[in-house]
Amino acid sequence: MPITEAINHVLGAMEENMKEKLARLAKDFSVLRTGRANPLVLDSIKVEYYGQMVPLKQVAAVSVPEARALEIRPWDPSALPEIEKALQKADLGASPQNDGKLIRVVLPSLTEERRKDMVKVVRRIGEDAKVAVRNERHDALDKVKRAEKAKEISQDELKSLEGRIQKVTDAYVKQVDDQVAVKEKEITTI
Repeated sequence: MPITEAINHVLGAMEENMKEKLARLAKDFSVLRTGRANPLVLDSIKVEYYGQMVPLKQVAAVSVPEARALEIRPWDPSALPEIEKALQKADLGASPQNDGKLIRVVLPSLTEERRKDMVKVVRRIGEDAKVAVRNERHDALDKVKRAEKAKEISQDELKSLEGRIQKVTDAYVKQVDDQVAVKEKEITTI
């Protein structure tokens, strides 16, 4: 494998891993409850259906008819009691209301104290994502430094690569900061 191809592979892998960290951050943020109902808060809920534990979205359609309400409409009406049980176990902060055809979950509005706690959680998750991005930078830097020690690249090339790696890292850290800011605004907006 020629030098440039090996180094390009290292840089490409680093950037791909950083993209995965950003995607993970977006997923983590999507399940955080804000003042609005979001069907993604139900993604982690599993329902017992014919002896199997399956994701809620495989047994029901979830919709948002109002800003703070979720409607869960099962494909099979016989699954309604199991869905209701799973929702009660999930502790969403609201009681599911079963009308025989569908389940409504009206989420309470967040208190000021709860909003402040949520902002702290958002910042912690964001900081974890930045650490993960920086770890990818560290791994890539180690690989290019090993390549320089093995005389596969020159010191000038090493310095140039270090600069490129830092520039990419800075861009991803900024994207994390941007996502954190958007989520904070979403939480604090009443």
